[in-house]
Amino acid sequence: MENLFLYVITVLIWGSTWLVITFQLGVVPPELSVAYRFFLASLILFAYSKLRGLKLLFSRQEQFFIALQGLFLFSLNYVMVYFAELYVTSGLVSVLFSAVIVFNVFFGFLLLRNPVRGSVLLGSLVGILGLVLIFWPELAGLDLVGGRVLGLILGLVSAVLASLGNIVSARNQRAGLPVIQTNAYGMLYGSIFTMIFVLARGVEFSFDVSATYIGSLLYLAIFGSVIAFGSYLTLLGRIGADRAAYVTVMFPLVALVLSAIFEGLQLNVLQFVGVGLILLGNVIVVRIRKV
Repeated sequence: MENLFLYVITVLIWGSTWLVITFQLGVVPPELSVAYRFFLASLILFAYSKLRGLKLLFSRQEQFFIALQGLFLFSLNYVMVYFAELYVTSGLVSVLFSAVIVFNVFFGFLLLRNPVRGSVLLGSLVGILGLVLIFWPELAGLDLVGGRVLGLILGLVSAVLASLGNIVSARNQRAGLPVIQTNAYGMLYGSIFTMIFVLARGVEFSFDVSATYIGSLLYLAIFGSVIAFGSYLTLLGRIGADRAAYVTVMFPLVALVLSAIFEGLQLNVLQFVGVGLILLGNVIVVRIRKV
């Protein structure tokens, strides 16, 4: 039941962040917003760790792997997603990003010697097919000209980077590193790496003091980062990176529902079939059994 709670919380929160992120776009460059988000999240986690008296001192080798997790999971993959959406639609990016499940199986076997579970691969393919049906109008209308190919590549790269971040997190937990403190340092490192990227691109620093921007930033930092990443990575350590990654297929369903409620999205038969396939894939991947 505790694992189920972590799973549902992650899906619901990350599903809502797709809508909340739209309130971040405009005045502040996207990559700068990413840096703000994870820096604020890291401060919250450090304050919590200090108040709870949690261990905050780690060896150089441990800090290296924490920084590696921060680079992949809290920096580069987010930057790639934002840049991918400059060239292709967010729906297509979500389909590409769902490939993180397959990459988790591959990298888990290659780097951690995890077993390849057939049920996970089958359920993942069923779920990804469901996503393809949901976003079929966008996929069918895709014209591979100009920067769209670049957008596809960036979307896949973001999935690879996120998967590597998942695997590093799994490795860190196996080595006995605690999720909360690891995330505190990892998000700090991630915000620093993203800020270096911002400086290298010559992006002008700015901040939006509007209630909409600040409110969305707080939501993304507290719920989308502190709570959701804490829940997801804890789940990852318990049930494996392959099965936990199915949340990347599930949370677009929440985004779809919110879009229908708040943005007037009209759902068609194809999308309902896609939803059914995603739920079926979820049953296949995370059905109750000994692992």
